Amino acid sequence: MARIAFILLCHKDPDAIVKQAQRLTAAGDCIAIHLDARADPGHFARIRAALRDNPAVTFAKRRVRCGWGEWSLVQATLNAVEAALGAFPEATHFYMLSGDCMAIKSAEYAHAFLDARDADYIESVDFFASDWIRTGIREERLIYRHWFNERRQKRLFYASLDIQRRLGLARRVPADLEMMIGSQWWCLRRRTVEAILGFLARRPDVVRFFRTTWIPDETMFQTLVRHLVPETEIESRTLTFLMFSDYGVPVTFYNDHYDLLLSQDALFARKISPEARDLKRRLGHLYASEGTEFQISDEGRSLYRFLTGRGRIGRRFAPRFWEAEGTLGHERELLIVVCKKWHVAKRLVGRIRQMTNLPCAEYLFNEETAELPDLGGIQKSMEKRHRHRRALMRMLFDYHGADRLVVCMDPADLDLMLDFGRDRSVTRILEIECAFTDAYLVGHAMRVGLAGPRTPRETLERLLPTIRNEIAFESDRIREAGFAHHYRLRENDPPEANARPLAEFLAIGDAQALEIARTQHLFAD
Repeated sequence: MARIAFILLCHKDPDAIVKQAQRLTAAGDCIAIHLDARADPGHFARIRAALRDNPAVTFAKRRVRCGWGEWSLVQATLNAVEAALGAFPEATHFYMLSGDCMAIKSAEYAHAFLDARDADYIESVDFFASDWIRTGIREERLIYRHWFNERRQKRLFYASLDIQRRLGLARRVPADLEMMIGSQWWCLRRRTVEAILGFLARRPDVVRFFRTTWIPDETMFQTLVRHLVPETEIESRTLTFLMFSDYGVPVTFYNDHYDLLLSQDALFARKISPEARDLKRRLGHLYASEGTEFQISDEGRSLYRFLTGRGRIGRRFAPRFWEAEGTLGHERELLIVVCKKWHVAKRLVGRIRQMTNLPCAEYLFNEETAELPDLGGIQKSMEKRHRHRRALMRMLFDYHGADRLVVCMDPADLDLMLDFGRDRSVTRILEIECAFTDAYLVGHAMRVGLAGPRTPRETLERLLPTIRNEIAFESDRIREAGFAHHYRLRENDPPEANARPLAEFLAIGDAQALEIARTQHLFAD
């Protein structure tokens, strides 16, 4: 009978990880866990302590700092696979999971399914001939080297790509490999996993190639399985049910999706919302159940396409996905940097991004040209950003695969702050109090259209006190709103004093906060 060794890559929510491991191992399977090295060290200690006496649980011997699209995700997978191979000699299959995956079938069903056919389940289609990649770069993923992360280091990522293009530095794909692509959520037999590790040990050139490939977890395993396993023993599909919207955003499942999930021709599903407590409870009981029958209709993707398609032509059978997602997420934190001097906030946020690796967005509700990823069009106009503000923010969280996000706002945006403050997520506000010279206020008046190059000096002098009072009034309104997490940075305070609110706002250590507070020329005009 099949025995599954689950390969769990996770980065948050230690309690959920423990429960997931307990559920899966209670049914006779085993699990190897890799917790992102970026995660809170205390979380790893809690997970190990809770699962210490469970012989069906092991941990990757070396944890790596993971970044979406990077080789680090492949390395984390390989580390966990090696741990599972050594710890569980009786495991017949190795199944990739993330922290927000859950079983949508019983263990009894899953084992019978895998026993029915001696095959590897991995989506694997021709990289160049298929239309698997819908947006973004295609062959450039392979033929150019990628040392920077497109999400965290966008300018460097595309500058490096442009330089390689202009200098003709395209490289060749390993000659003996037919490049394939597909979902990273696979289920492979033991002998296939062993063959992959043996091949990588013999072929350092292939390892070097994939190390600088963009999003290698969607290409390396898919390519090597095709290279090492007869085609008749490969099912080109994933056993994990997942959907993407037309906007390239993963669809999240909630409490009312239980019946839909059980009817899909899959063993697991992602992404299960952390707030879908009833769904998680019901699915948690399901894996250990016996004698459960499943009626497979597999209509999930076609139903989703139908409903969203009707929405686009005005016949609304269901809300569009961004209107259905009314909350950012209970476990998420929105960190808002508020400052009238936009260049000061941008300078600070740039340093925060550099020091903490947190994803950041600068004045996305104030500047049409604010740098944002392609979110399917919702980000294209200021009107859409404001109208779908929560959906936009949720999509940014999903895009970056993060639970914490830093954004900049103008002090005049109190309505936005209040709206986000009412969300079930945690909202933190860092207000930067700046000193304003008359010259700065004149420039501000011209930027917002209160004055022009021909405005008389006498008019400006009458206008300046009003502008100064308006800025003070905006600050007073923020203070009077009574936000639970409101911190202040002051231009006239020394870095040592500003480090304390920074540490609390970002939830970081004092030394790191002080280094950020000492950012060179932070308040310079």
